[in-house]
This record gives sequence, structure tokens and C-alpha cells, in this order.
Amino acid sequence: MNNALIFAFLALFIPSIMSLSEEMQELANQLHTTCIGETGAAEDAITNARKGDFSEADSFKCYIKCLLSQMAIIDDDDGTIDVDAMVAVLPEEIQEATEPIIRKCGSIIGANPCDSAWLTHKCYYKEGPEHYFLI
Repeated sequence: MNNALIFAFLALFIPSIMSLSEEMQELANQLHTTCIGETGAAEDAITNARKGDFSEADSFKCYIKCLLSQMAIIDDDDGTIDVDAMVAVLPEEIQEATEPIIRKCGSIIGANPCDSAWLTHKCYYKEGPEHYFLI
């Protein structure tokens, strides 16, 4: 299994109080930097989302879509999230807690792929705020 995919799910669903290995932190930084560069999302929008305050800025919505796109979990054309693929790459340590959240939220389709990613992530937070984290 690809380390970047494993890391991405660790970063998305494990609270920030858990420490990451140096390799995983480096992968997180690369993914974050790539998606900030592609979207121009504001750092404070990302920080605020960790507390459930999801910015409605298109740049932030597209940041979330970029993360999912980098992991090959979202269809770039229609914004459909592949729930089975997402669950398949979950590490065993967090699968029990996060799989029901992912399955319950499914793939929420919005006005465009960025909106779909944002709406789905809002659902993840709503259904399991104690497990939600965004890099």
C-alpha cells in the first residue's frame, strides 16, 4: 500500500495530538504544500476546519478536493468520492472508528467537484468531530 495514501488518511482522521513519524510528517508537508500551491487556500481556513468552521471560499473547497485527488479517491470530473477506495486504504488502527463515518456520509454531490469534496468533509466532521483532522 502506498505510504502517501496511508498517511493521507492518518492525517485526515486522527486527531492532531497523535504524533507522526518524520517520514509521515514529510509526506504531510508535501501534500499540504502541493494543494496550497494549486488552490491558494488560506492556512487559517484549514486550521478553522479542524474545529468545524468550514470556509465557503472556493480556494478552500478546492484544497480539500486536491487532497482527495492526490490520493485518487475523487473523480475529478464529477466529484464522486469512491467510498470503497477510501475505506480500503484506511489503516487498521483507525478503520473501526472511521469506516462507519465514511460510509454514512458516502459521496455528497455538490455544484462542482470542489463543492462535493467540501460537503463530504463537512459530513465527516459532523459525524465524527473527535476523529476529524485536516492537513
